[in-house]
Amino acid sequence: EPVRKSGAELTVHALEQLGVRFTFGIPGVHNTEIYDELNASKSITPVLVTHEGGGAFMADAVSRTSASIGTMVIVPAAGASHAASGIGEAFLDGIPMLVICGGIDRAADKSFQLHEMDQHAFISALTKRTFLVESHEAVIPTLYQAFDIAQGGEPGPVFVEIPVNIQRFKGNVDAMPAYCAPAGRAMVDAAAIQRAVELLRQAKRPGLFVGWGAKGAAAELLQLAELMEAPVATTLQGLGVFPGDHPLHTGLAFGASAVPAGRNAFADCDLMLAIGTKFSELGTGFFFSAEVPQDLIHIDINPNNFNRNYPAREAIAGDAEIVAAALLRGLGNDGGAGNRARAGAELRAGIAADKAAYRAEWRRHDSRGRVNPENFFANLRSEMPDDCIFVVDDGNHTFLTAELLPIHNTNGFIGPTDFNCMGYAVPAAIGAKFANPDTLVAAIVGDGCFTMTCMEILTASRNNLGLVFYVFNDGALSQIAQAQQLVYNRTPCTGLEGLNLAGVALATGAHYLPLAGSDDGGEVMAEANRLA
Repeated sequence: EPVRKSGAELTVHALEQLGVRFTFGIPGVHNTEIYDELNASKSITPVLVTHEGGGAFMADAVSRTSASIGTMVIVPAAGASHAASGIGEAFLDGIPMLVICGGIDRAADKSFQLHEMDQHAFISALTKRTFLVESHEAVIPTLYQAFDIAQGGEPGPVFVEIPVNIQRFKGNVDAMPAYCAPAGRAMVDAAAIQRAVELLRQAKRPGLFVGWGAKGAAAELLQLAELMEAPVATTLQGLGVFPGDHPLHTGLAFGASAVPAGRNAFADCDLMLAIGTKFSELGTGFFFSAEVPQDLIHIDINPNNFNRNYPAREAIAGDAEIVAAALLRGLGNDGGAGNRARAGAELRAGIAADKAAYRAEWRRHDSRGRVNPENFFANLRSEMPDDCIFVVDDGNHTFLTAELLPIHNTNGFIGPTDFNCMGYAVPAAIGAKFANPDTLVAAIVGDGCFTMTCMEILTASRNNLGLVFYVFNDGALSQIAQAQQLVYNRTPCTGLEGLNLAGVALATGAHYLPLAGSDDGGEVMAEANRLA
C-alpha cells in the first residue's frame, strides 16, 4: 500500500539502509529538510564543517579508512563549488563518495532562483555520474544506484541533486525498500592467469609494484612476495598496502627517484607484477625516471588503465584479491625460486642494508637547528602503535614521510595523490578519527597546506575528537621554493612568514606544543598523544 513521505524522509531512509554513519556539510536554504531528518536519525551523525571543501576531505577519509561510504549533504552552487576540491581528489584517487546536494525548486515557474546554475555540467568532470531526482518515487532507487556506481569497478564519487520541492513536500511512494547489494564479483580470465603464472615462474629478478587498488589483497600480496622472494615497491597512495617493516618492502616507487633500497632491489628487474596501480606520475615517483620491464603483468579493476603509460605482456582485469588468489593457486608451492638470479637472503640483506644506510645519512644531515627529519620520524614511529592512521598532505613532508616512516598497517596511511590537493590532511585526519574513534590518528602537514584548512580543527574540538597535527613550519612552500631556487635563483611568492601556530590552536580550541631541534621529540609526542 502506498505511503506518503517527504523527499527528505526518503533520503535519510536510503542513507540509513546504505550504512552511512556520518554526513558532512553545512545546512542552507535548499537542504534544511534533509538536515532536520538527519537530526532524528538513530544511526547517522550529521557533522557541521567550517567549509564544504574540508567536509569533502572528511568524507574521503571515512571511505578510505572504514567500511562506511563517505557522504556529503551540501547546498547547491557554492556548496558544490567549495566541495569540488575534495570531490576531485576522491575522483582521481578512486575513492567512493556520495554527494547529496540540494537543488532549486523545480516546480516553480520562476527563473534566476537563488543558487540556480547547471550543477551537473559543473560537477560531471569530477564524478563517475550525476543524478537529478525528479520524483518522490525516484529518491530511494536513485540513491541505491548512486551507491552501487560509487562502489563498483574503480570507485569514485557520485553526485545526486534532490530539488528542494521534493525534499519539503510529501508524495506517494509504493514502498520504502531495503538496500540489496548487486551480484558477486566476476571471475577472471583463467587462461591469462595461467600465462601470468608461467611468466612469474620463469623470471630471474621479479618485482612487485602495488597501489591502493590492491588494498583488499594485502594478505595475498604477502604470500606472493614471500613465495617468489620478490621485492615490493608501492605507489604513494599504496604505502600501507604492503607492511613497511617487512624485509622485502623497499618503499615508494622503483626508479631513479626511489630511495636506494628501491633502486637497487629493482635494478635489472626482468618481470614486474603490478597490482592496483595506474602507473600515474606521482604514484610511480615521477614516471620519467621509472623503467618498466617488457614482461609486465598488470592487474587492475579498470581495464581502461591498461597500456596507457607502459605496455603490458599480460593485462588482467579484475578485483585484486580475486586475481592475486588465482595467481597463488596457479603457483602452488612453486614460486620459481630455482630460476632466481639471487637468493632470498641476499635480497633481504641488501634491502636492510640500504635502508639502514639511508637512515644514517639522514641522521648526519645538518638541519640547521630545526628538527632532523630522521629523528622526527623515528620518534613518531616508536610513539605510535602499529594500528594507528597517518595522514599527509601535499609537499616536502609527503615524501619525507614516504621515505622515513614505515607504515605497518594496511589502513595506516592516507594522502592526496593524483588530484594532489593541498589542504587535505587536517580535515582528512578529522574524518579518519570520526570513522575510527578508538584509533590514534596523526596528521603530518606542511605550513602551507595547514593554513588552507586549519580552521577545520574547530570541527574536531566541537566533537571532542582527540588527534594530533604535526605541522612542518618552515616558513615557505618549500617544495616549490626549492625548484624555483634551482632554476631561477630566486623564490617569488613562496614565503609563508608570520604564521602563529599557538594562535591557531587558541582560536580552534586545540592544545599547542612546540617541537624544536633541541627538544626530545619522543617526550613531546608522548605528551601530544596523552593530551589527545
